[in-house]
Amino acid sequence: MGVHSASEGVLAGLDPEQRSAVTAPAGPVCILAGAGTGKTRAITSRIAHRALSGEISPRHVLAVTFTARAAAEMRHRLTLLGAQGVQARTFHAAALRQVRYFAPRLLAGRAMPELLDSKVRLVTLAAARVGLRADRAAARDLAGEIEWAKSSLVEPGDYVVAAARALRDTPHEPAKVAEVFTAYEQLKRSNGVIDFEDMLRAAVWGIEEHPDVAEQVRGQYRHFVVDEYQDVNPLQQRLLDAWLGGRTDLTVVGDASQTIYSFTGATSAYLVDFPRRHRNATVVRLVRDYRSTPQVVGLANAVISQARGTEARLRLELTGQRPPGPEPDLRIFTDEPAEANAVAARCRSLIDAGTPAKEIAVLFRTNAQSEAYEKALTEAAVPYVVQGAERFFERAEVRQAMVALRSATRSIPGETPLPAAVVEALAAVGWAPDAPPAGGAARERWEALAALVQLAEEYAATPELVPIGEAASVERPVTLTDFTEELARRAAQQHVPTVDGVTLASLHSAKGLEWDAVFLVGLAEGTLPTTYAKTVEQVEEERRLLYVGITRARQWLWLSYAAARSPGGRARRPSRFLPQLDRSGGTERAGVSPGGPRRPERRRTQIVSCRICGATLLAGPDRKLGRCPTCPSDIDDELHERLREWRQRVAGAQRVPAYVVFTDATLTALAERRPGRSEELIAIAGIGPRKLGLYGESVLALVAGAGVDDVCPEKTFEISS
Repeated sequence: MGVHSASEGVLAGLDPEQRSAVTAPAGPVCILAGAGTGKTRAITSRIAHRALSGEISPRHVLAVTFTARAAAEMRHRLTLLGAQGVQARTFHAAALRQVRYFAPRLLAGRAMPELLDSKVRLVTLAAARVGLRADRAAARDLAGEIEWAKSSLVEPGDYVVAAARALRDTPHEPAKVAEVFTAYEQLKRSNGVIDFEDMLRAAVWGIEEHPDVAEQVRGQYRHFVVDEYQDVNPLQQRLLDAWLGGRTDLTVVGDASQTIYSFTGATSAYLVDFPRRHRNATVVRLVRDYRSTPQVVGLANAVISQARGTEARLRLELTGQRPPGPEPDLRIFTDEPAEANAVAARCRSLIDAGTPAKEIAVLFRTNAQSEAYEKALTEAAVPYVVQGAERFFERAEVRQAMVALRSATRSIPGETPLPAAVVEALAAVGWAPDAPPAGGAARERWEALAALVQLAEEYAATPELVPIGEAASVERPVTLTDFTEELARRAAQQHVPTVDGVTLASLHSAKGLEWDAVFLVGLAEGTLPTTYAKTVEQVEEERRLLYVGITRARQWLWLSYAAARSPGGRARRPSRFLPQLDRSGGTERAGVSPGGPRRPERRRTQIVSCRICGATLLAGPDRKLGRCPTCPSDIDDELHERLREWRQRVAGAQRVPAYVVFTDATLTALAERRPGRSEELIAIAGIGPRKLGLYGESVLALVAGAGVDDVCPEKTFEISS
């Protein structure tokens, strides 16, 4: 195959927008790629097309991304396309390779300092040096704050002002964090070690301050590709600028609507400003979604169409390319245990119907929400794996809490109510039932222990029955000892190893992944958006987080929230990001009416719950059936057939269409629910007093076993005007 035919072969199968991205001229190129639009295919094809045509040499290309998995995928695809020799690495791997190579020259023969795997140990020592006691969770939060500062090119002396300007939710008073930051840098130097941000800075310093290093690096790398450009932080951009050295052969790809890591220092500003910084840039938009059904894509568009702010300027409206699929399933439950049990039951039915467990995911806002789903899936005999987080009972704080609870069984009086005893016991590990602390890891720790308190409250609500005779028993309040045994039982059940299992993951850790079936759970105000999202920018990032979750689903999507955390708990509202509901209960495909935002409905609709799983029914047909469309039907087929024949005769006598008598959904509801009294008949949606008077006697007779000829041998039905 000739050079020309090989490079043209790369273009085969690309859609028009992908082809435009691949064949764009040398120079700055910005590919705005929506979820599922084939961005990896586009950028690897662009590299291969240019290499196979002889325009560039593969060994002069550096492609950078953010995960080792993504870099490996790029290398694999480039090899298949015939473009071997391209360097595809993460920012950190590329920088580390260069720093190690140039270390003898930059350090005058001295050995390169050891690279820290984690900041936590040194941060703990630094906190102690400035009089601050930090457990592992607090140290992780402080380490995260230091990483944000260093990634944002903020020095210890500038931290207080920078944190205030960025509206940081700091784990301690900013001045104290700055002291820890300073002490950490001192300890690092005295121990002869560097962290990952130092390594990136060393790569920048080597190029900016050493002309010979700059010449060699820029001679090696002449063409650059940056994946997930919306996630670049200022330090990484500084390194990219150093690599470029004023040159413009740069291709970036990103999606501003998937900007969800700003708390780490990542910013979409470089993606948004790319055409301004590079006046001759080619901008290509990829909007054909090959991952999700049009129904899932429509919901994603509806959610992100309401976005505001800087990122919304680059918002893309996706067009689904797959065959139609089921509508997204929106469910409301009375409480979180009911929600978790329904999700587990649906996972079980999907697996039984042939969906591999590994193609199902349950996604939530915080890792602390996983425990309820771990428990429900275990009880439903559904295997699962936890992505990006320890399993609940394997978390350090939970293990410590269980030790404290066992110890407390010997010191707390047995008559102490269980919830109060648990709160008292958890005081030994530093937990208190007040507002959770600031900082992500400390907050996650607090919420995990709060979940134990909530579990104790639920467990205490079911007293143990103690037999006092052959036919009698009395209630005995559950004790702290009972509770610790229950926790041990749950922990033992969840230690069963699983390989092919349903994925439990936070929305943040799910980015870049996809599944056939996705459950988005806990979509209530206070959880998504979190109560810690106080600014407009923070709330918009929460909206983008839901958008990312929706676009993980290929075929089947479930969205749900619980009206209360626990049975009988305080009511809460659904997430403001969920689409409006129309009168029949269906979701608005675009989220707004053609004439603009729809005013809220004032008329309250009677709440109808699924008689099988307990979910609130929203769609009209589901309300008539009294069950969710995915819940199992217990229809009496023979009765259903008699009802259909009866309806046909009645409609013929009245000279009206059959649906005027009863709709198909009403007939199905009658055959499933089999009402025996007028009160049960009128409780079925679609049967009011008028139809009860006209048809009630006949329908009840049919349900009781009468034949069609028995109820209407020659009878006609007249409707008064």
